[in-house]
Amino acid sequence: MHRMGLTVETNGAGFYELTDKVNAAVRRFGVSDGLAVVFVRHTSASLLIQEGADPKVLDDLASFFARIVPENEPWYTHTAEGPDDMPSHIRSALTHTSEVIPVAQGRLALGTWQQLFLFEHRRSPHQRHVLVFVTGD
Repeated sequence: MHRMGLTVETNGAGFYELTDKVNAAVRRFGVSDGLAVVFVRHTSASLLIQEGADPKVLDDLASFFARIVPENEPWYTHTAEGPDDMPSHIRSALTHTSEVIPVAQGRLALGTWQQLFLFEHRRSPHQRHVLVFVTGD
């Protein structure tokens, strides 16, 4: 099993593409066929495999999450870190903090339109830490 840490500098809420960085880790470790496990070490950011070809897909996803988990709900009690914090935790709970992706022929075996993204839920810039574990032949 090989392990690598990635740091992702975000500049606010949105999607940050990780596919190339994780593929670089797979190549670095020399794994041809196996599995990659990607894990974000935060409770207000998540991981998402989604279409990367049309940016409108990501815009619509961001709008959807803002609509279903709005800020400033009067029933939120965890409010000390600002109005976007509790919605960020809920959005993270609704998505994933880890993804398991097959590795084939030395790269992530994603579909034609699929890419791996860090989904930053907070409005302010953050430094996010992602662990990548790769195993296989």
